[in-house]
Amino acid sequence: MIPDRMAAMMSDDVGELAALFGTEGHVLYLVGGSVRDALLGRDNDDLDFTTDARPDDIERIGAGWASSVYLAGKAFGTIGLVKNQHIYEITTFRSEMYRDDSRKPVVSFGDDIVEDLARRDFTVNAMAIRIPTNLGDEPEMIDPHGGLQDLVAQELRTPMDPAISFGDDPLRMLRLFRFMSTLGFTSSEDALRAVVQLKERLQIVSAERIRNEFDKLIVGDHVVGALEALVDSGLANEFIPELPALAVEQDPIHKHKDVLAHTIAVVGKSRPRLRLRLAALFHDIGKPATREFGKGGVSFHHHEVVGARMTRIRMNELRYPKDMIKDTSQLVFLHMRPHTYKMGWTDSAVRRYVRDAGALLEDLNELVRCDVTTRNERRARTISKRIDDLEERISELAAKEELDSLRPPIDGNDVMQHLGLKPSRQVGEIMNMLLEHRIEEGPFTKAEAYAILDDWAASR
Repeated sequence: MIPDRMAAMMSDDVGELAALFGTEGHVLYLVGGSVRDALLGRDNDDLDFTTDARPDDIERIGAGWASSVYLAGKAFGTIGLVKNQHIYEITTFRSEMYRDDSRKPVVSFGDDIVEDLARRDFTVNAMAIRIPTNLGDEPEMIDPHGGLQDLVAQELRTPMDPAISFGDDPLRMLRLFRFMSTLGFTSSEDALRAVVQLKERLQIVSAERIRNEFDKLIVGDHVVGALEALVDSGLANEFIPELPALAVEQDPIHKHKDVLAHTIAVVGKSRPRLRLRLAALFHDIGKPATREFGKGGVSFHHHEVVGARMTRIRMNELRYPKDMIKDTSQLVFLHMRPHTYKMGWTDSAVRRYVRDAGALLEDLNELVRCDVTTRNERRARTISKRIDDLEERISELAAKEELDSLRPPIDGNDVMQHLGLKPSRQVGEIMNMLLEHRIEEGPFTKAEAYAILDDWAASR
């Protein structure tokens, strides 16, 4: 029996498309994550289909039906059809595997839905719905590997021997922990043992594919358990070794946790925004390199500086976009700054903090709050109130001074015209001087700015 939620997914367009395939002697199936999520009651607008038709046939059949056709994935058997602002991706039954030293899978096409489902990552993703080709026929559930049973048990199990499944596509090992994070499912013992044995195979997968999978993992609702299992399996060592390295570093502030447990807790406390969670993950990775023993115990002086540099290196290796690398490393670099607020900040210090944080201000303040994982409730309340006070100071100054646009009242063109200069590094230095005056002294008028320029010129 097909659930009502799933039956509703069989739109008129889907029925038309299935009928077109049927007239050519082919069958169309809804498959994978869309089937799983419909059974779980989760929203999923990405409908994936599979068929015994070859890519050329899919393109030919769909060309007259779709408003446009995407062929970027044709080499891997996937054709994209656009109809009524929806994209329908249809893939030929296939199998794929990696050669021992290759970063690209070898794809072969098949003729049987059961064999196609067997090559998929997990049984809960290895279910399909046969879409009827005739009006009035009922859709048919195809579940040869016990996906429904595993869905009820909330267990991740591979359709075939996990050693074969992970050997064919090593990225499935990382995907195991991604689904633990996003679905909250547990892994079968067989799958975990296979990860331990085959973890080094991840090295043949491209950094881009690893990054894309890890991004989905890190923003999951059940990220804490997933990260713990990722480290315990040894797979984290293959692409983010700085994370398991934290397990040996004792944190003198959070004495009940090592830095790894603390880091994972911080990630779990933060909102599921990619930039914020990556910053939470990396915020203490500089501690192993800065650990020192003194009379007062263990210290990690300037770990935020070292950590920001390590963050840039690791994210570059994982091929993150430059903007994401810049923002995440800046959050790591700044995450200790608000703790000095307890010593008292002048207005200029608040302005500088806002200037340095820029568009990252909200994420930075949340990172600092989440960084408090102590069991000492009094200490936690003290730090939280400190951030509350800082945010209130920022709001008060912003209301008076337009902190969101911290800049002098004149620009570089005004400077050049007033002093008779041409574009040069010197103009930039003068603008920095004016900006520093704005931060230290607050807002000032154009007349005051020109007076500062005159004083500068006279001193030269």
